[in-house]
Amino acid sequence: MTEQAGTAKAWGGRFAQAPDRHLEMFNASVAFDVRLVREDIRGSIAHARMLAKQGIIALEDAAALERGLWQVNSEVESGEFALTIADEDVHTGVERRLREIVGAVAGKLHTGRSRNDQVATDLRLWTKGALLALMSGVLDLADALTEAADANPGLAMPGYTHLQRAQPVLLAHHLLAYVAMLDRDLDRLEDAYRRTDVMPLGAGALAGVTYPIDREATRSDLGFSAISTNSLDAVSDRDFVLDVLYACSMIAMHLSRLAEDIILWASAEFRFLELADAFSTGSSIMPQKKNPDVAELARGKSGRVYGNLVAMLTVAKGLPLTYNKDFQEDKEALFDSVDTVVATLDVLPPMIRTARWRSDRMAEAAIADFSLATDAADLLARRGIPFREAHEATGKLVGYCIAQGKTFADLTDAEWAATHPIFATERPPLTAAESLAARDVPGGTAPSRVSEQLAAARNSLAQKRTRLTEREADRQAMMSSIQGVG
Repeated sequence: MTEQAGTAKAWGGRFAQAPDRHLEMFNASVAFDVRLVREDIRGSIAHARMLAKQGIIALEDAAALERGLWQVNSEVESGEFALTIADEDVHTGVERRLREIVGAVAGKLHTGRSRNDQVATDLRLWTKGALLALMSGVLDLADALTEAADANPGLAMPGYTHLQRAQPVLLAHHLLAYVAMLDRDLDRLEDAYRRTDVMPLGAGALAGVTYPIDREATRSDLGFSAISTNSLDAVSDRDFVLDVLYACSMIAMHLSRLAEDIILWASAEFRFLELADAFSTGSSIMPQKKNPDVAELARGKSGRVYGNLVAMLTVAKGLPLTYNKDFQEDKEALFDSVDTVVATLDVLPPMIRTARWRSDRMAEAAIADFSLATDAADLLARRGIPFREAHEATGKLVGYCIAQGKTFADLTDAEWAATHPIFATERPPLTAAESLAARDVPGGTAPSRVSEQLAAARNSLAQKRTRLTEREADRQAMMSSIQGVG
């Protein structure tokens, strides 16, 4: 992009003076909205087709416009297409290049259309594609986690509350908890997609247009599910942008939590996990270091994603109907959040797939620090002892063991009996396997229940992958739909 000046503005007829260069630099959005160029071209093609169908412009004019727009699209794909600051925005840039190709007939393209409904349509088209990319990334990470769970079906580890060892769980159960989070993320992305999938084209600047346009024909051509029902709302609605920014923030939060677990597990203090060298970095001064920088960056990038959400909420909160130039600020926030989350979703799955789980260390930690104490209290409660009393008796036993430097496994028959008469004839689980098997309830960490969760996750992910593949194919077909009008 250059700082070339002198291009006539689409709105310039009212003004006696050319825009000051400072205004042009400040006002221009071409540096970032060039990312909408394919969607802008495709939206214009659909608009030209509709204008011809309705007899608003001549068929041969529409045919020339479509041929010229596909040529611009080819230049975009080859890297030849270029914008200047004087173009102001991508829409003006495309129309300027179209005029260079087909001549004055390019001026007919804007019949029955405003930049207000044009940009809203372009952004919704782009956002639909971005949502598909986000869905794909979330599914890839969920697949990686389910694969790790499937590969380690019986591996026990400590479950935590307050970052203190609490009760044994299966590693697969822990990993599937993140799959459950990602499943909710997919639901949010689906909701965002549904609300984005509405076409505003035809709303004009704000009040509709005076031409006999066929909005349904354009909607069908562009693959939208519905048309907007209120022209004022159509050009000023950015709720769909906020939906995506919120969904990205939730994904980023879940990725940050997963990253935090990975960072802890890879530390010398935990030693549950070893990351592959290909997904680790070192220290410039300490030769022995192996740092989990990928996970740390994933954790850190959540901050910028949250910031984009707050920024856009702040932009939108005080705007009167309808379109205001403030909405130019929506794109950079949206682009950045989508780019950040997609990039993070791209790097985490291979990192997880290449990690090595230290099963011996995890199994040892699973029953350390009296994590089977709850099982002892539960045994007493199942034998009719009020749970509060059972809790107190087991707590005293833990205190006794700490004072004596013993574990439950070290206790003699007499010590068990002294804790409670029931323990004289019956022992609580003393292994992680026994403890895990006892939690045989829907959603629990018993191996059979985790197998159920894993099967359900695989089935759900497969269904969502099929739906995503269909949508991606439909989008590709729509974006390359060369049908012609002549």
